[in-house]
Amino acid sequence: MKICIPVTKDNTVDDHFGHCEFYSVFTVSEKGEITDTETIESAQGCGCKSNIASVLAEKGVTVMLAGGIGGGAINVLNNWGIEVIRGCSGNAVEVVKLFAAGRIDDSGVSCQQHEHHQGDGHVCNH
Repeated sequence: MKICIPVTKDNTVDDHFGHCEFYSVFTVSEKGEITDTETIESAQGCGCKSNIASVLAEKGVTVMLAGGIGGGAINVLNNWGIEVIRGCSGNAVEVVKLFAAGRIDDSGVSCQQHEHHQGDGHVCNH
């Protein structure tokens, strides 16, 4: 399985998918172990108006673990076969491990009109 997370330079989940600096793509084994990581630099204007969904789909990504993300970006990712889990924060590696262990659920909250409020420090909703 390949999981993507929009991240900052210090490898934490970016608060807003459309403004991230990088994407980390994690390859996760059937045992839930991270076997590979790839970093993709974010183009200016990323998000629902970029081609990142097609790039990620071509790399085999099936899950996006995001902090804040708008409905437009979710629709584009879903159309490329990528499930979006919202409400994640913290260290990207730890978030992937929690997801692989079945301990992360979607927050159900999307960003409205590109507004996003800072999280409360939780890794994700679990």
